[in-house]
Amino acid sequence: MTKKPELLVTPQSVAHVEALLAAGADAFVIGEQKFGLRLAGDFTVDEVREATKIIHAAGKKVYVAVNVLFHNDRLEALDVYLQQMQDIGVDALLFGDPAVVVAVRELGITIPLHWSPETIATNWFQCNYWGERGATRAVLARELSMEEVLETKEHANVAIEVQVHGMTCMFQSKRSLLGNYFLYRDEVMEVENRKDNRNMFLHDKERKNKYPIYEDMNGTHIFSPNDMCIIDELTELFEAGIDALKFDAVLQEFAYTVRVTNLYRQAIDAYFDEGVDAYEEIKDDLLAQIEEIQPALRPLDTGFIFKETVY
Repeated sequence: MTKKPELLVTPQSVAHVEALLAAGADAFVIGEQKFGLRLAGDFTVDEVREATKIIHAAGKKVYVAVNVLFHNDRLEALDVYLQQMQDIGVDALLFGDPAVVVAVRELGITIPLHWSPETIATNWFQCNYWGERGATRAVLARELSMEEVLETKEHANVAIEVQVHGMTCMFQSKRSLLGNYFLYRDEVMEVENRKDNRNMFLHDKERKNKYPIYEDMNGTHIFSPNDMCIIDELTELFEAGIDALKFDAVLQEFAYTVRVTNLYRQAIDAYFDEGVDAYEEIKDDLLAQIEEIQPALRPLDTGFIFKETVY
C-alpha cells in the first residue's frame, strides 16, 4: 500500500494552527500577502516564526507562500524575506515565478521549493522541468480531471499535490477588474458588502449565483460559487500515491475549517490504517457531515475532477 498523503490546510492565524493540529492537519501554507497569493490569513514574519515553532513541535510541516507575480519593486524585499524564512527554518517555499528560483540560488537558500503556478500546472513535463531546477513538489491546477491528475502523477519525478476541498479562484486581475467589467457590459455594478474586502459577493442573476470576491494588494480575486469537495471520491488518489491533499480554506469560517480538516483526517486514516473497505463504509457519512455544516450560499461540487473546465 502507498504511504499516507499529507493533509495540507491553510490557517487564518497562529491560534487556528493550534486548532488544526488538534484536528489532524499534517502541513500548513502560511505567509504574507505581499509575497503570497490568496492566503487564508496574513502572517507577519514574527507570526511565521511562532507558528513554525508550534508546527515543528508537533512534528508537522510549514510551507510559506512566495507565489505572487513579482514586479521589480518587490524583488529587494523578496531577498530579505527569503533570508528570514531560511533563519526560521520553514520546510518549503511555494513559488510560481522564476525570480524566486534565481533568488534562492543567489542567496544560498536551502529551503525546498514547491512549484505552485495556479492554473498553468497542467502536465508532467512542466512538473519535471521545474523538478530539474530545484522543485521537489508540483501543485497541480485545480482545472484538471481525475484522469489528468493520475496520468501526471504516473510520469512526474516530483511529489504531486492536489486540492480536494474549498474555494477555487476563477479570475485574478491587478486592475480594478470589477469596475472595468461592468463598464464594458454597460451595467450597474451590484456588489454586496463592497466595503469589506474579504466579504464581497458578485451577483449573477441569470445563473442565480453569488461569486465571492476579495481585493488586496495583489488585485481583485473572484472565486467559484461552489466549494469543491471530494471526500467521498478519494480512492483513486489514494491508490495513485498522490503525495498531498489540500484543503484551501481561504474565506472559510474558523470552526468550519477545523471540522472539515478532521473529517478528511478520518477519511485518510480509515483507508490507510484499516483498508479500503473501512473508507468505503464511512465516506458517505463524512460527506453528509460536511453537507450539514456547509453554508447555504456555497453548494458543494467536485470541481473539475469529473467534468470539463467550463465556467
